[in-house]
Amino acid sequence: MTHEEAAARVRELTDELLRMAHEYYDLDAPSAEDYEYDMKMAKLRELEAQFPDLLEPDSPTQRVQGVASGKFEKVTHAVQMASLQDVFSFEQVAAFVTRVCGEVDAPTFTVEPKIDGLSVSLEYENGVFTLGSTRGDGYVGENVTANLKTIRSIPLKLKNAPPELEVRGEVYMPRASFERLSAQQEAAGEELFKNPRNAAAGSLRQKDSAVTASRRLDVFIFNLQRIEGETPTAHSETIDRLKALGFPTIPYTKCGADPDAIRAAIEAIGDQRGDLPYDIDGVVVKVDSLAQRVQLGATAKYPKWAVAYKFPPEEKVTKLRSVEIQVGRTGVLTPVAVFDPISLAGTSVSRASLHNQQFITEKDIRVGDMIRVRKAGDIIPEVLASESHEADAVPYQIPDRCPVCGAPVEKDGEEAAVRCFNPACPAQIFRAIVHFASKNAMNIDGLGPAIVQQLLDQKLIETPADLYTLTKAQLLTLEGFKEKSADNLLAAIEASKSQPLDRVISALGIRNIGQTAAVMLCDHFGTLDAIRQANAEDIAAIDGFGEIMAESVQEAFAQPAFAELVETLRARGVKMEYAAKTVESSRFSGMTFVLTGTLPTMKRDEAKALIESHGGKVSGSVSKKTSVVVAGDDAGSKLTKAESLGIEVIDEAELLRRCADPAQA
Repeated sequence: MTHEEAAARVRELTDELLRMAHEYYDLDAPSAEDYEYDMKMAKLRELEAQFPDLLEPDSPTQRVQGVASGKFEKVTHAVQMASLQDVFSFEQVAAFVTRVCGEVDAPTFTVEPKIDGLSVSLEYENGVFTLGSTRGDGYVGENVTANLKTIRSIPLKLKNAPPELEVRGEVYMPRASFERLSAQQEAAGEELFKNPRNAAAGSLRQKDSAVTASRRLDVFIFNLQRIEGETPTAHSETIDRLKALGFPTIPYTKCGADPDAIRAAIEAIGDQRGDLPYDIDGVVVKVDSLAQRVQLGATAKYPKWAVAYKFPPEEKVTKLRSVEIQVGRTGVLTPVAVFDPISLAGTSVSRASLHNQQFITEKDIRVGDMIRVRKAGDIIPEVLASESHEADAVPYQIPDRCPVCGAPVEKDGEEAAVRCFNPACPAQIFRAIVHFASKNAMNIDGLGPAIVQQLLDQKLIETPADLYTLTKAQLLTLEGFKEKSADNLLAAIEASKSQPLDRVISALGIRNIGQTAAVMLCDHFGTLDAIRQANAEDIAAIDGFGEIMAESVQEAFAQPAFAELVETLRARGVKMEYAAKTVESSRFSGMTFVLTGTLPTMKRDEAKALIESHGGKVSGSVSKKTSVVVAGDDAGSKLTKAESLGIEVIDEAELLRRCADPAQA
């Protein structure tokens, strides 16, 4: 690889890692698997080692990821909460042990499970819990004391405690709590957390401590940060001391400097992984002697006395028993593999999407095959390959008729999917009504999939519009409904009539039109009638729209059944009006802003609304068309690109000043 190619790859990896880290640590909404992130980070380290002049001080390899969110008071840590160097093979663990043995005499090590949660600091004064904070960037975190106090395993008062004490732990959501929460969210039609780690992080950052308490979080304490009046000599000694004080401490195994013994301890933890009531994503190997830790020192980001061995994605082979076809809201037929149950990442798995016919054909998947399955990022089951076929197995083909309504199915243009085009298909009707009532559409609280299915089974509804004719007497005939639950659902249905037009359009489920596109339609045309009368060319003229999106809107309103549904909703009291965003001035007219980093006092959507209220537009990416970049803490690659293009960069204070003073725009 040439130096020029390496520089380009380093820039690409840096941008990707910063984006992925922001999604994982700050938004609690990762778009990529942990394994993908780890591999990209390892590649970046490799390139920086090969080309040292490409190593920048703000490289993701040099910093702890994550920032204080701005939702809570910031806390500066008295002791840095550093992250650990990740390794991915036993050979790398052995190399770590060998290096340590070359620098200190006769070291011993502790081997501990790496809990998959959110790192926190707990501070005590005279035995009383006074301050709890998240790690943030390792130096500054968030004050979440009130929420941490809801975790019952955290002692609020210690007996025989030192005057000052700070410990570090990992807050996590036990699997049982996660399953309970997921069931509640699904019943309420809410978006589900992707995994227990994200559920724990989202729960700990709640403004309402009662919500945190209801999530049933737990904690393991794994490190002594500082203690007054005592001078421990070993990490294992501190863990035993903290356990005696009443903390739930991390289990550990002590080993000598034999790499084989350490490997055996790691494998023993890995073997227990599926049986644990909580998630672990690896094993931590640490030098036990505190004096030797000081001798070994640290890099700018990592201590040199510890590594975190990360488990590879767990894969297992099982027998494919059948392929089921699911029919979605827009009629797409999705094949689902049904196989003998296997345990992956601590949960039983027996189903995984096969996506489409192209996926099945490429992997030559046949019923009866032995297939290899894993959980992508320990979250979503996926079929990796077919390991073997039965002697008489034949290639699987998606049926040419809808399994629900029997209508012929067709390949939809150049898409890989095949689709049922029957608007009366019961499966599509069910999915459409569930989507209509969902949180990001009409937000009918309490109307989840199970209740929708009951309403359809009892023939109380046929379309979303029928929800507005339901009576209390009808609801009381359904399983599980009492007076209060019926009243609550009817109130939620009534309240949904006041949703603005963009929510109604999003709820109608037009193909290729989501929340953002619905707002853009309403901003441009203003009324439902104007949208309905517009042709595809008029719609495609909206900045950010494409021809396919425009054609989808025109085709939807051209369908008699769709037009009838809209008019029925209007007749039953659903608002068809759009309250355009209030424009206080036009001082930012024609200007495009980009927001990056964490602003001191404003959330991203608040800053966006402020800019739009003065006639400006907010984009998600920096380009030559960008007028101004508003940068906060940890701004990352967008700031770098803006500076390289010579685009003006301002902070939140300057944005507020310009909003108040038109001469400064």
